[in-house]
Amino acid sequence: MTTFRPERVGDQLRSELSELLSREVHDPGVGFITLTRVRVTPDLQLARVYYTSLGNEVARRNTERALQRVTPFLRHELGRRLRLRRVPELHFLFDKSVEGQARIEQVLEEIHAADAERHSSTGSEGPEQDEGRKDDPADDSDDADRADRRAE
Repeated sequence: MTTFRPERVGDQLRSELSELLSREVHDPGVGFITLTRVRVTPDLQLARVYYTSLGNEVARRNTERALQRVTPFLRHELGRRLRLRRVPELHFLFDKSVEGQARIEQVLEEIHAADAERHSSTGSEGPEQDEGRKDDPADDSDDADRADRRAE
């Protein structure tokens, strides 16, 4: 099993940070955040912690400031909980990939709604695939083979 150590340390950091943020940090500025991933450098000196939060841009900036305020506490607690020679420096970054995924889902829903509208206005329920299947001789032979197997 060849697991890259920075990935394992990143997973452990994410788990511990999630627990600390939900149970130990009492700063109201942190609010409701989700840690999406933690990327640790190969020398284990720096950890980039990606998060998402609810709210608009102002709430995001307040969350970012609150995370900067609690970073020393988090590093201290991580040092007590993890068996590392040196606790990585924590850099919190807002994860913009989740917004991109939400935008892609919105576009796909709009496309599906437009397709449904177009199909309902033409009176058909979908692509016209049934026309080619009406007199397909291969279907008749398959049905006959199934009937023969049932009779045996």
